[in-house]
This record gives sequence, structure tokens and C-alpha cells, in this order.
Amino acid sequence: MQYIIGFIIALFIALTGVGAGTVTVPILVLFLGVPAPEAVGIGLMFATAVKLILVPAQILRRNVAWRTLGFMLLGGVPGVLLGSLFLKHLVTTGSQNLLNALLGTILVSTASWQIFYALRPARENHDSRDRSPLLAWLMFPVGAEVGFSSAGAGALGSAALLSLTPLAPAQIVGTDIAFGFTVSLIGSGAHWFSHAANQELLIALIAGGVFGAITGTVLSTHIPRRPLRFALWVWLLILGGEFIFNSYHVWAATR
Repeated sequence: MQYIIGFIIALFIALTGVGAGTVTVPILVLFLGVPAPEAVGIGLMFATAVKLILVPAQILRRNVAWRTLGFMLLGGVPGVLLGSLFLKHLVTTGSQNLLNALLGTILVSTASWQIFYALRPARENHDSRDRSPLLAWLMFPVGAEVGFSSAGAGALGSAALLSLTPLAPAQIVGTDIAFGFTVSLIGSGAHWFSHAANQELLIALIAGGVFGAITGTVLSTHIPRRPLRFALWVWLLILGGEFIFNSYHVWAATR
């Protein structure tokens, strides 16, 4: 079962570009019953493994804007460490239901924003000004979200690059992948020392993910990305709502 889940997650990553952490955590929690803190750590490690394959190719193609990446990491690295510490605090205090509610809120917010972004009219004039220094501030909360929930690096990072930089589409993808890999690597390291990771589950996910990534890469030229990506965000919106509903049900039962 774990191999199939890893295959499906990597398949959708290759077909839609949606970050590994965004998809992995809700599936592990809701369908496999993995505790949320452990699921976040596994999501970050799985994202690191998948993007480790992609980053060298982007560097060789010169798709990574190093100056822009530096500004992103200036805010993203402290953010991911802070988010990891906040998650550790919630686990230590035994606030499991609050943690699930926060994860659901993050998932609903991210999915709602992406759906709105996909439905808004296209802008005729793209602002070509380079406002990369602002990324240092914007990537701090994104990094914190990654450290806390493993979600957000790919979806929010690419949107920020598109809005604040004159980078070409290929450079936006390459720089965002490099950013996501770095913060996932740092976040997974923090979670590795803070929480006991299920190594067997992680290895099974990665093993299935390798075949899923290959299959998705082959199919990506034949399947339109935009409708599939939109459908995936709608599904993640529903999963986030289920997180919130379940948390409220548990809270109401204890009152």
C-alpha cells in the first residue's frame, strides 16, 4: 500500500508540479493514520528525495537564479527552523487536536488561494521590475509553513517569483525547485532529530515515488497540466476541510 501511495504522490507531482509535502501529509494522516508530526517529517524527507533528482538538472540547464535564490533563503531558512520548533512545542504540550486543526487551516488557505489564482483573469501587462529583495520577507512565513506543515514551498514560492521578478518561466521553475529542496532538506533534518521517523514507510514511499516520477514525466507531455492541477487543489481543499471538521468534532466531544 505504501509503495502505491508513493507512486501516486510522485505521479501527481510530475504531472501537476504541486509540492510533495502539500500532498503527502494529508494522505498519510487521513488514509494511513500516521500521527501529524511524523507525517510532516516524512513529507519533508520525501520532498527532499524527489527534488534531489530535479535540482542537478535545473542547475545544468542554468535555470537557477542564484541571486534571487539567496534572497529567498535569507527568509526561508530562519522560517523553516522556527516552524519546526513551533511544531515541536505543540507536540511537547500534547496539542494534537490543535495541530490537526492548524494543518487543515493551512491546507484550506493554500488550496483556496491557488484556486482563486487559477480563476482570476490573466494580466495583460506583466510587471518586469526586479523586486527580489522583498522575497527575503515573504519567504519567512512560507518557510515557517514548510517547517510546520511541510506544505507551501512550491505553490507559494512560484507565485512570489512570478509577481516580484522578471525571471523567465524556466528560471521560475528552477529557482523554486532549488528553494523547495533547500528548505525541505533543512526542515527534514530538524524533524529527524525532533521526532522518531518511520524509516520503513519513508523508504517504501521513495521506492514507489521513483517509478511514479518516471511515469509522470513520460505522461506529462500528453496530459494537460492546468485542469489536473486545478482538480488536485479542489481535492486538497476538501481534505483540509476534513482535517478541520474532525478537529472540531473531537473538541466538541471533550466539552
